[in-house]
Order: sequence, then C-alpha cells, then structure tokens
Amino acid sequence: MSAAGNEAPRASLSVADGVAMLVGIVVGIGIFKTPQMVAANVDSEFGFVAAWLAGGVVTLVGALVYAELGSAYPSTGGEYAFLSRAFGRGVGLLFAWARLTVIQTGAIALVAFVFGDYAQRVLPLGRWGPTVYAASAIAAFTAVNFTGSPQGRGVQRLFTAVTVVAVLAIAALGLAGGPAQPPPPAQTGGGAAGLAMVFILLTYGGWNEAAYISGELRDVRRAIARVLVLGCGAVTLLYVIVNLAFLRTLGLEGLRASDAVAADAMHALLGGAGATVLDLTVCCAALSTLNATIFTGARLYYAIGRDLPGLARFDRWDARGNTPANALLLQSATALLLVGFGAATRGGFEAMVAYTAPVFWLFLLLVGVSLFVLRRRGAAEPGRFRVPFYPVTPLLFCLTCGYLLYASVVYAGLGSLVGVAVLALGLPLVLVRARAPATQPGE
Repeated sequence: MSAAGNEAPRASLSVADGVAMLVGIVVGIGIFKTPQMVAANVDSEFGFVAAWLAGGVVTLVGALVYAELGSAYPSTGGEYAFLSRAFGRGVGLLFAWARLTVIQTGAIALVAFVFGDYAQRVLPLGRWGPTVYAASAIAAFTAVNFTGSPQGRGVQRLFTAVTVVAVLAIAALGLAGGPAQPPPPAQTGGGAAGLAMVFILLTYGGWNEAAYISGELRDVRRAIARVLVLGCGAVTLLYVIVNLAFLRTLGLEGLRASDAVAADAMHALLGGAGATVLDLTVCCAALSTLNATIFTGARLYYAIGRDLPGLARFDRWDARGNTPANALLLQSATALLLVGFGAATRGGFEAMVAYTAPVFWLFLLLVGVSLFVLRRRGAAEPGRFRVPFYPVTPLLFCLTCGYLLYASVVYAGLGSLVGVAVLALGLPLVLVRARAPATQPGE
C-alpha cells in the first residue's frame, strides 16, 4: 500500500446506504427460526404480535441512544470509541478483543455456515459442500469490500432489496392465502414473556452495527439518527407483517409445533416448490447479512490501529477504494480460521459463540451507561442529536440490557464461563497496549 494507506475515511455514505446496511444485517436468518420460540412463550395470538411490536420499540429505544453517541462522537470505531471515551482505553480494548476473537468474526462464520447449509440444498457439493460454500462466501465478499467501499455498498443495496422483496412476497402469500390446516395442537404456551423477548431481540440484533459507519456518513450529525430510526422502523414493520403471515398460515398452535416455521408456511402455500423458494430466500438473506457484517466489522480494527502503535499496520485506509484494506484481511483470516474450526467441531463452535452472549450484553449495557457518563462531562460538540425523554430513554435501554445479560447467563449456565475465559485471554493485550501512547489522539 502506498501513500494511499495513510488516508482517512471519506464521508461517502448516504442515509440510503446506511439504512441498507442496517436492514441487511438485521433481516437475516433469525426471522426464519425464532417465531416458533416466541409462540411457545406467549399465551395468545394478540400476545404474539404485541411481543414483536414491543421488540421493535425496545430496538428503537436503543437506536436513539446510539444516535446521540454516534452524532456526538462519529468514528469508524463505533462502540470501541464510545467505551474508550467514557471508561478509558482499557475497557475499549477489552471490547475490541472480544469482538475480534468471537463476537464479530464468529458471527461472520456462523452466517456463512447458514448460507452454506442452504446453498448445499440447492446445489450439493458433497460432504464438505457447506464448508466450501461458507469459506467461498467470506472470501468473495471480503474481496468485494477490499476492492472499494462503493462496491461494498452497491452489493449491499442489491442484496438488501432482494431480501426485503422476497420476505414481503412470502408475507403477501401468507396473508392472501387461506389458513392452512394446522398440525396437531402443541402444548399451551407457558406465558414466559421475558424469554419470548430474548428471542425477539436476538432476531432484531445487529442494528448497533450502524455505529461503525458513522465516520463515513455524509452530514453525520443528522444522518446517523435517520439511519437508525428509519432502519429500525423498517425492520419492525417487516417483522410484524411476516409474523402476521406466519400466524395466518399456521395458526399459533401450528407455530408452536413447527421446527421450521418458514419452511412449513411455504410448504403449506406452494407445496414442494415452496421449499426451493425458501432455500433461495435464506441464501439471499444470509449473504446480505454477511456482506454488511464484513463491511462494518473491519472498521473497528482500523480504529484500533489508529490508537495503538503496535497495531499500526491496520491503520491503513486505501484512498482509492475508501476502505480499511488490512483490517478487512485480518477479519477475513480470523473468520476463515473459525470456519475451519467449525467444520471440525460444529457443535462446539456454535456453543462457544452462544455462550459469549453474556459478554455481548455486558458491553451493550456499558455503552448505555457511557451516554450518562459522557453527557455529564459535556465533552461533545454542539449540534449533535439528543435522545428524547432523557434520562428515561437511556435508562430503559440499560435496564433491558441488564435483564438480557441476566437471562443469557441463566440460559447458558456454567457455559457462560467460556465467554469470561475468552475475555481473560485478552487481558495481557489490554494491560500492555492500554499504556501505549495513542497514535491518533482524540480519535
């Protein structure tokens, strides 16, 4: 890389680009699985729909918190920048370590595996087909984003549009068609609304990734709020519509009894052809999520490279493509290693990622608290977006994260110690690097 490597990110992303990224990350594989889990934990059809609406409201509350932080401190480092400003670089680095080793790269690998599983159903490649598809998808979309930011966001707009149209088409078929004969009645839901919300918010997960493009948005102080609010609003509307379609097609009892809600709904509507349609839709949704996650994830490692002299090789921004080239390579290499590990011990890999959920919610809680800390300091520049109904809104966000932290620990049990172990492995890096002078003060 030449002098181009010393360039900084250009503000080249529009609100439409940001919304496409957000919707592309959120509307992924979860919506095809979690409705059954939600139905099993609510008592009525009204409660089922209300729970999805409530999930959208909670997501919007979180989006408002991130909108203020992102407009006040726009940075390609996203949450790393917020946590470092509020609690010191040590906390920021600990978050960055968890994200690099499991949270982000693990998510990339898992989404790639989902694509591989469904692509294998459409075009089988033998025993190792899913792994080949997964690794190829990561390499291909890393290459697209390595080529340049315009290419990455262009691909994202395409896949997001196709995914949304496909999901809406499934919803339209379900709403227009008559109710199918439901399977034999399942057990009555236990009414565990809290657990239902855990699954719903998992399905809404990913909206916070918008923080990582705040350093590249045009007119960021107004644009970041629009991206988050419009994106979360669009996802909420889409999820409510598609779940109404599932409810009409299968009924609440049918949802509870189904192991593959979307597949059963499509089979009821279109017969055998419905399975192929669903496979292609899931492939498209997985690729949309994969590209957006690769695009946003690499921005964090670039931000760390700006802060720490020992990691300065990742402080390379390619001016020609307006992209963090070396950071993309680091992220891709780590994700491909996890794909290899996942191919050898699939169950262990998925368990490792699932058990880090407490770590994720812990840091999201700290991001919420950071708003109170940074507001008190009053260090932000004027003109930023300010979250409405302060302090109630961020307090509600923190309480939600606290509850989900508790729920994820209870769900994982002793397995949650795996996440603690992963964090502990990063402590030496934090202790050594946190004392090093920042290469880019104020980032």
